[in-house]
Amino acid sequence: MMYRISVVSVMLVGLLLQSQTAGARVDFTDLVEESIPAVVNIETLRFGSRPAQRGESSQEGAGEIPDLFRRFFDMPFGEGGPRAQPDRRSGGSGFIIESDGLVVTNHHVVEDADEIIVRLADRREFEAVLVGSDAETDIAVLRIDARDLPTLRLGESDSLRQGEWVIAIGSPFSFEQSVTAGIVSGKGRTQRTPQQQYVPFIQTDVAINRGNSGGPLIRTDGTVVGVNSWILSSHGGNIGLSFAIPVEVARNSVEQLLEFGRVSRGYLGVGIEMITRQKADALNLDRPAGALVNRVEPGSPAEEAGIEVGDVIVRFNDMMVDVFSDLPPLVGMVRPGTEVPVEISRWGDRLVKQVKVAQREEQVADTGDDREPDAEPSNALGLAVESIDSETRRRLGDPQGGVLITNVESDSAFRAGVRRNQVILMINNQPIGGMDDFRQIVDGLPEGRTVALLLHRSDGSTTFVAYTPESQD
Repeated sequence: MMYRISVVSVMLVGLLLQSQTAGARVDFTDLVEESIPAVVNIETLRFGSRPAQRGESSQEGAGEIPDLFRRFFDMPFGEGGPRAQPDRRSGGSGFIIESDGLVVTNHHVVEDADEIIVRLADRREFEAVLVGSDAETDIAVLRIDARDLPTLRLGESDSLRQGEWVIAIGSPFSFEQSVTAGIVSGKGRTQRTPQQQYVPFIQTDVAINRGNSGGPLIRTDGTVVGVNSWILSSHGGNIGLSFAIPVEVARNSVEQLLEFGRVSRGYLGVGIEMITRQKADALNLDRPAGALVNRVEPGSPAEEAGIEVGDVIVRFNDMMVDVFSDLPPLVGMVRPGTEVPVEISRWGDRLVKQVKVAQREEQVADTGDDREPDAEPSNALGLAVESIDSETRRRLGDPQGGVLITNVESDSAFRAGVRRNQVILMINNQPIGGMDDFRQIVDGLPEGRTVALLLHRSDGSTTFVAYTPESQD
């Protein structure tokens, strides 16, 4: 009898759990029904070139045509006949944020377009005017001549949690108002190109494909938390690595484009790099977190606030900087002229600096030249160095002070990135004015401890490296 009761009990528990699991499934039908009317399809047209005249080449793009058909495309009227470059159509998505026809999409969807057509969910079409576009956040604003349109409400993404459900609506491969769902996989992701370093992307596993770009990423409360922008894929199709621009970044770009016609970004005036475990040890940090300052631009907000090379920025404007790539988006989001607190770690001591953020301008990269010096005897760092003459200093981009590395004998130094023709500017935050400073500092280094070197490289840039020198026998 007890056995039968136990079996029945187990079956009842199993059915109850199955029922609860089924009841826990997320139903997006109401959310989709409310959101779809405000999502639009965007079609762009880029006009082709005039027909090529006799004697001119019209082979641009010919590599895309299979060999079997190339001769038919190349010779429509015989060799040398006039051939026009075709008009190019492409598509994307967008969504309405104001009922009088304001539409948000991606910059890359409408870039270089000669004509932009917005098609609503009810099949009405409008020619759109480009209000403004920003390549670095990949946001564009369009306006169509319409009234009383359905809209989507911009929410906030800061409270998004990993594992939270989100949906995407768009026109993948021109299948309009398509809906896909997934979860938030991560936040604060950076693209692997420097162009969009000011965007901390939201990563999801929502199926995104060509044509979804510019469409909304929506959480279950019906608010937009991101603008779908790009995917990472080895073959061009979705593999569950989709990235959206956070709504805070999109909102800031939209507001500035509407008000000024361009997007201004904050400028701090520092060069930064990642902190490794060895660098953290040398800088007296308890963990490899923050953004290590390897350059401070003269006259920049950072210099005026007292930020120095070797400082580690751990918080900016009350936001944590866990990895160095967190900092550019935080700085870029600050309106120029705003004063913000910046918390730094200076060789283990915590300081807070008040920085008045300036407006970012385009930066021009410095360059320098390499040379082939003779090697000098090594030292406790496993490096051979020499003083720098005026001609060499000029060719290296005029570094201030320092000694020139002529040979790298330490394996650990080499693995850390130390190379010939670099200039040692600091050792453990102590400036190197010349050979006397170098000898004095190196002679006082405790054996077996990690050292941090600030190096001036031959291309004019500066970087920190950290390593533990091998014991000198």
